Amino acid sequence: MVFIDTHTHLYDNQFDEDREEIIEKAIKNGVKKILLPNCNRDTVPQLIEMAHQWPDNCYPMMGLHPCDVQDNYIEELKYLRSLFDNHQFYGVGEIGLDFYWDLSFQNQQIKAFEEQLGWAIDLDLPVSIHTRKSIEEGIDVVRSMQNGDLKGVFHCFSGNLEQAKAIVDLGFYLGIGGVATFKNGGLTELLEYIDLKYIVLETDAPYLAPSPYRGKRNESAYIPIIAQKIADIQKKPLEEVAQQTTKNAMNVFTSLNNK
Repeated sequence: MVFIDTHTHLYDNQFDEDREEIIEKAIKNGVKKILLPNCNRDTVPQLIEMAHQWPDNCYPMMGLHPCDVQDNYIEELKYLRSLFDNHQFYGVGEIGLDFYWDLSFQNQQIKAFEEQLGWAIDLDLPVSIHTRKSIEEGIDVVRSMQNGDLKGVFHCFSGNLEQAKAIVDLGFYLGIGGVATFKNGGLTELLEYIDLKYIVLETDAPYLAPSPYRGKRNESAYIPIIAQKIADIQKKPLEEVAQQTTKNAMNVFTSLNNK
């Protein structure tokens, strides 16, 4: 079975001591392709270094995380956009809105999100969207800019069925990770009603490790645990979940088809 982790931060300094081992473990567990969303200017060097070190397994995205949108966001966006001229990126991300931690830059977050969605349209790339405590607003922004060319994933989906349907209707996929394995995660009942053809797998490592590793450092090798949970909920063979979610990931991150 082959899996794809569509969203993981293995360039994070939490992996500095054992990154090679973590990659090898993921590959051994069938996770052959790993998509790396960027956060800010400071995370770019390690992100690009990982892509160079593991060109057959690690695929970088580029964007400004909403939690890193500050007063200087216009300058930051200009710098990150310039990187597309000299590097191959497989998506625009991690972008979006985060109204959980700090509302001081709410308007700036929306503007940064809109601008980066524009990059995706111009460059014909998918987006990886963060919408913590802002899923309705995120859907509204995407809907306002959807001209038929926008595609991507609502990463770490934790909304309701109505929101899931709205996302699917926009032509997007739902990123499902470790929260699906939490007893109080709220996704178990929801996943019974979401067609597998709209789901991609992700870890968001080093965060949100699935049970039984909840609270510990997450890693891409745990993707099969998430897949098994979805298989159990939907009463499908694990092989079917692996095959369909991998197909979905390849459909949205189309540049992977050339690798």
